[in-house]
Amino acid sequence: MKSTFDCALLSLLFALPCFAQTSTAPGPVPAPSAAAPARAARPAVNPQMDAFYKLGPDSLPMDGVPKGTFSAAKVIPSQVFPGTQHTYYVYVPAQYNPAQAAAVMIFNDGQAMMAEPGSVQAQHVLDNLIYRREIPVMLGVFINPGRRPDQPEPTPRDWGDRTTNRGAEYNPPTDHYARVIVEELMPAVKKEFNVSADPELHGIMGASSGGIAAFSTAWFRPNDFRKVITFVGSFTNIRGGHVFPELVAASEKKPLRIFLQDGRNDNRRPGNLENDWFYQNVRLMQALTAKGYEVNYAWGIGNHGQKQGGAIFPEMMRWLWRDQPVSTDPNDAIERAFRGPVAPSPQAP
Repeated sequence: MKSTFDCALLSLLFALPCFAQTSTAPGPVPAPSAAAPARAARPAVNPQMDAFYKLGPDSLPMDGVPKGTFSAAKVIPSQVFPGTQHTYYVYVPAQYNPAQAAAVMIFNDGQAMMAEPGSVQAQHVLDNLIYRREIPVMLGVFINPGRRPDQPEPTPRDWGDRTTNRGAEYNPPTDHYARVIVEELMPAVKKEFNVSADPELHGIMGASSGGIAAFSTAWFRPNDFRKVITFVGSFTNIRGGHVFPELVAASEKKPLRIFLQDGRNDNRRPGNLENDWFYQNVRLMQALTAKGYEVNYAWGIGNHGQKQGGAIFPEMMRWLWRDQPVSTDPNDAIERAFRGPVAPSPQAP
């Protein structure tokens, strides 16, 4: 059964190779041969490999599309990582109705995913796709890596690997970061917003170490999160994250839907495959496919970064959320109309 992800369209738009899910499990990833000296030499990193990945219209503000709003910065202390705290922002779409439970999408490294100008600008994707009924009405929760009060807030330029608790939170293949999201962040968000209790309406995404953290959250807490997107996920031996293909193979299948993206020039490590980003992403994809997971993936030519992932993020979201309820009644005028903003509640006298 092929995925509904339109690979041909992406290839046309972004000139990148794209592979969709099939029912036949691919074979194991072949390890590079030590007997191929000329081709095994480690190539120099070419920063221009990302040059052709650009944000499309769905990642930019559009005239006539209702705009959501960001909440003020909110800070929650962490019991999972004592002495640290997390800053987060909630993006509330114009169509959010407090009387109706909304879906939710968590963005790790929130400061980078919401940055303007930026490589993702996820809030515009939410606006455009919600308006056209391509994804359900959802809150976007942008959470920064944890830090001590004396440490600086991560920024789009410095994601905090050396100045915050990011590495300890995101990289280990444990349930610790999942507990931050499920036991600390979600209760705080639910105090202010009407969030659906259905785990099928809970998604999480991230890039690099934030990508493995997104996968770990759903892997260890599948009753809370079931939709995952990763850009250039760090499924490597930074802190043991290269073990996920074996965990997938040895565990019962979980009710997850996953989209993986990586580039052929993402932190390659000839002779050190545990820390070869592209090799480990392909290994994880193959393990998930062999186990029968609902998985999609796109392998491009890019470096370690968000350029390709950001360019195709709208399509990732359409694929991830494609099972939202739909009416086929030709007389359903609401279904056939754009989603307009929720009318403001009448003011009490």
